[in-house]
Order: sequence, then C-alpha cells, then structure tokens
Amino acid sequence: MTEALLTVSNVVKHFPLTRGVVFQRQVGAVRAVDGVSFALAKGETLGLVGETGCGKSTVARLLVRLLDPSSGSIRLEGEDISTAKGDELRRLRREVQIVFQDPYSSLNPRKTVGSIVAEPFVIHGLEQDKAGRRRAVQELMEQVGLNPEHYNRYPFEFSGGQRQRIGVARALALRPKLIVADEPVSALDVSIQGQILNLLRELRRELGLSLIFISHDLSVVRHMCDRIAVMYLGRIVELAPTDELFTHPRHPYTRALLSAIPIPDPTLPPREPELTGADVGSAADVPPGCRFHPRCPRCEEPRCTSDDPVLERKDGSAGLAACHYPLQEMQPPPGAAKAAG
Repeated sequence: MTEALLTVSNVVKHFPLTRGVVFQRQVGAVRAVDGVSFALAKGETLGLVGETGCGKSTVARLLVRLLDPSSGSIRLEGEDISTAKGDELRRLRREVQIVFQDPYSSLNPRKTVGSIVAEPFVIHGLEQDKAGRRRAVQELMEQVGLNPEHYNRYPFEFSGGQRQRIGVARALALRPKLIVADEPVSALDVSIQGQILNLLRELRRELGLSLIFISHDLSVVRHMCDRIAVMYLGRIVELAPTDELFTHPRHPYTRALLSAIPIPDPTLPPREPELTGADVGSAADVPPGCRFHPRCPRCEEPRCTSDDPVLERKDGSAGLAACHYPLQEMQPPPGAAKAAG
C-alpha cells in the first residue's frame, strides 16, 4: 500500500440507553461502532458493506465529525480529526467531505442550487467576491454534468439524479482529499445509478481523490472499490482486496452476503442456505464471543461462543478476517462471482 491518507484506530461509538423521565439513568448502550480500525491509501477507494444497522453510516459520520467518537482516533495525514476543535477542526473539514444518501432531504429546499453549492465558500471564507463565487459554482455544476445556467433554480426543479449531482458538486467545492459517499445511489432509480457511479469514478481519476464508498449492494461495491471492509454489529469482520474477497471469502458472514446476490441464470443449481435460523443480532445486546456465532453454520463451542476473534491475516492471504476457523480457503457460493460481476 502507498502512503496512508486516513488511519482509523480502534474507533468506538456507543449511544447510551436511559430509563426514567426526570432522573434518567443509563441502563445500557447501543454499540453502533465497537472497535473499527483500517487505513486508506492516497487515491484508493475503500468499500464499507454490511446489513442495515451494522454501523456503516455511523462510521461515515464519525469520519467527518458529525458525531464525536466515544474513544479511538481518526487521523488524516497524521493529524487527529477525532480531537480537533475550533479553527483546527474547520481546517481539517476542508479535506474531508460527505455525499449523503438521500438527495431529497440533504438539500435545503428554500435555497437555490447556486447558494447551496456556494455555501462552503462562504463558511470557509473563500471566493469573497460574489461574481467569483458564481463562476466557481457554475464550473462545479458543469464538472458534475449540470447545466450552469440552472444556477438560480431550486432543488424541487431537479430530478433525483440531478439532486445527487448537486450534492457531489457541494462536496467538491473545497477540493477535498477524501470524500465519504454514504450509499449515494441507493435512493435513485437503477437507470440513474450507473451515471452517478461513473461520475464518481471519473472525478476520482481526474482529481486524485480518495473515496470511502458505503453501500449494501455488493455488485456496486465491486464496480467501485479497490478493497472492501465487511461490517457486522459494529465490527469489521473481513477486509480484503475486492477480487480476493469475491473469489475467496474467508469469513462465513462474507460468504452469506455473497450467497444473497440474485443470479439471473436458471441453469445454476439452487444455493444451500448460508445462515442458521437465528435472528439478526442487536447492537444493544451483542452476544459474547464471536458476535456472528448465533447465525454461523460453522460455529464450534466453546471457542466461538466465548472468545472474541481478532481481525488478522489468514492462510497467507492479502486480506484480514475475524474468524476462529477459516482453516481452509472458503470458495464463494455457486454463481456469486457471476452475479456480482
């Protein structure tokens, strides 16, 4: 790996659960993110995948400091984002921007597109001249495939895909080094998703951006990312180069995700179930030992039910997995690679 742009070390975010109306007392915690660590190289795209509620979006908000971590550190080129305050935090925020999931709720309906995209310039004291701001905004609009003449239109006058392009233009305004894309195409029609994905790929190549791409769609992640981190109940359970993860998954949960990808080929045999009948776990009641063990068909007592596995390299592979028993290379489910390709 080349020089790291972002280093996330054992980041934790717990939300307290309280009881009582007047005298509230904490009775537990939602362990939304529970010890996440990874590094992102300059120019790399890292995918973050997992089921709803696994902590993906919480990680996104921690990276841009919309949430403060309970513990751990987030370093951008050696500077700690997680403890920065005031002017230092404002300066670091210029380097890390976010594209939100919903293009309908992430844009202020009372503002024109021009004022929405120009807002980062105003907040950070850039392009003080009004005419200069207008030129800069229209250049950004053109860069993301919007008509610059629509500068004075309001968000409701644009389609969903166009609104997401506005969100991308706003994220690019400060020329960041890193963009966090939190499920940027999940709210869009399938016909529009490819356009936004291709736009992000082109911008990454042209501007030398690094990208953290969050999604629950493995096919999209395979198209976009150099490496993929798989999350389950607040933890990364597998982290590997994209091709290796799809062809030789080491963790049973990764295999289960791959087995869930639909295959439009009636000639392939039916897949065997990859999960037990247990329910999806809760971040408010994380099971002891391996947190995936209630749903894992390869669970072996007492080790899996009592010992928490460490994310580490397995079988001489390039990736990491948090599993006690990846004793041999796990082949992907039949047809998974074909479906995701």
